[in-house]
Amino acid sequence: MEHKLILKKQRTKKQWIGFSLITATVIALYLWTFIGIDIRWARVFSERSIDNFSRVIPQLFSPDWSAFGKVMELMWQTLQMAYTGTLLAAILAIPFGFFAASNIVKSKLLNTFSKWLLDAIRAFPELVLALMFVAAIGPSPFAGVLAIAIGSIGMLGKLYCEVIESIDMNVVEALEANGANKLQVLFYGIIPQIIPEFLSYAIYRFEIDVRASTILGIIGAGGIGTLITIATQNRNWDEVGMILVVIVVVVTIIDSLSAMIRKRIV
Repeated sequence: MEHKLILKKQRTKKQWIGFSLITATVIALYLWTFIGIDIRWARVFSERSIDNFSRVIPQLFSPDWSAFGKVMELMWQTLQMAYTGTLLAAILAIPFGFFAASNIVKSKLLNTFSKWLLDAIRAFPELVLALMFVAAIGPSPFAGVLAIAIGSIGMLGKLYCEVIESIDMNVVEALEANGANKLQVLFYGIIPQIIPEFLSYAIYRFEIDVRASTILGIIGAGGIGTLITIATQNRNWDEVGMILVVIVVVVTIIDSLSAMIRKRIV
């Protein structure tokens, strides 16, 4: 009994030391970060900054309802961009997911290349992709659609791969043992297992792309971001407030609806 108490005390002491080291490391990282980014607190709390905040914030909370129609029109364009881009990505990510799944494609070279390609795509933020497409085809919602589609392929392809690798291979083996060909195995053994989660991830990605689409217009990729740029440049903060109200309401509705749909699917 005494030996157990000693071991328990030793474990408690080790846990306390480990916790203290982690805490000290986290605090040191925070301090290093704040020192490294050179925050000028005097400027943040200067009289000019406080005056700007006191002038802008009340206008943001007093939205210009006369701009509601114009804001909704561009918000609808933003939703169209997000939907089209997500739909393209959801379809194009399927072959990437299959090629990267080691339980379906036995070629290690093809698996590794597919996973590397998905990692490379995810490394490019939508803003960078949008800048490239705006430069290539000019400012338009189509540039935003392409940026969203390519940016979403990286995430969806990885998630699809994980779904495919987690399927019950006993079903596949049973079909193959009964003489089913590759196409029959795909349609009767694999697709029924992966479709619900594929749809769930595609809907979740649509939520993310709606938020991303609101920003892409700032660099000329269409949608409500264009109006944000114009309103902020003209210092129409009450119009910016109207835009924010619409974005918050629309995103909240989409989040609620997609959560309900995903619960029914999975």
